[in-house]
Amino acid sequence: MTRFIALMHGPDQPGLVARASAWIYERGGTILHADQHRDGESGLFVQRLEWLPDADFDAMEVANFKLTLETMGMRVDLRRADEPGRIGVLVSKIPHCYQDLVLRWKQQEFAGDLVTVVSNHPDQAAFSQAFGLPYHHVPVTKETLLEAEAEQLRIFHEANVNLVVMARYMQILSGDFLRRLGCPVINIHHSFLPAFAGGRPYHQAHARGVKLIGATSHYATSDLDEGPIIAQDVTRVSHRHAVEDLVRKGRDLEKGVFAQAVRAHLEGRVLAYGNKTVVFD
Repeated sequence: MTRFIALMHGPDQPGLVARASAWIYERGGTILHADQHRDGESGLFVQRLEWLPDADFDAMEVANFKLTLETMGMRVDLRRADEPGRIGVLVSKIPHCYQDLVLRWKQQEFAGDLVTVVSNHPDQAAFSQAFGLPYHHVPVTKETLLEAEAEQLRIFHEANVNLVVMARYMQILSGDFLRRLGCPVINIHHSFLPAFAGGRPYHQAHARGVKLIGATSHYATSDLDEGPIIAQDVTRVSHRHAVEDLVRKGRDLEKGVFAQAVRAHLEGRVLAYGNKTVVFD
C-alpha cells in the first residue's frame, strides 16, 4: 500500500491540525509522521504529514484532502511516496559533485533515479556511459545560449524529469529556461557569496585569511544564487592550510551538502515559501 505525503502552508488558524488529522482518521488511514512549524514573524503555519491509507481507500478521493485544506487558505503539495523522482543532471568540467551523486544513486541512497545528463563539455561522457547514463553534450556560448537552452529543455522534457540538479554546472540558467522547465532546480556552490564572487574563490579566501569555509545548496531562481536555501555546512581552516587544502575541504563539503539537499527534496521533506525553506527531519 502506497504512502501519501502532504506539504502544507498557509495562515495560522485554529483547527488546521485537527482538520487534516480527522480527514485521514475518518478514512481509516494511519499517520506515520507529522511535523509542523509556525513562522512567528509572518504568522505562517507549515506542516508535513505522511500517512498510510486503509486497504480499501480509493486513491481518487485523495484530491478531496487537498480541497479540504485549501478551503482553509492552505497551499497543499500532495504526492505519492511510491512515485520516484526522475532526476536530470547539469554538469560542467568539475566532477566531484556529479560523480559522488552517481555513486550514491548506485548505492540506492535516493528516492529517485538519474535518468539523463546534460553537459556543456564532453569530459564526463566516459564516466556516465560506464554507469549506463545517457550523456548529452550541449556546448554553450554567448552566441548560442538560446539554442543551447532549447536543446536542454527538449532533452529534459523527453526524459520526463521532475527535478534538475546542477552538479557544479558553471553556467547561469536564464529565467525563461527555469519557467519553461516546469520543475525545481537544485544548485550547489561554496558559501563565500556575495564575498569572493567569480573565479578562484578559494584562492581569494586564502588570501584574506578566512577561518571558515562552507557550502550551500539551494533552489535555483532567476535571482542568481539567491534561491531558498535547503542545506549548508561549514568547517574550520587555519593559517596552516594551503589553498589546496581549502579546495579539498570545500569539495568534501559540497558533495555532502549537495547530496543532503537532493535527498531531502526527493523524500518530500522540503517546503519552500517566499525565499525560505522548512526542511523537516
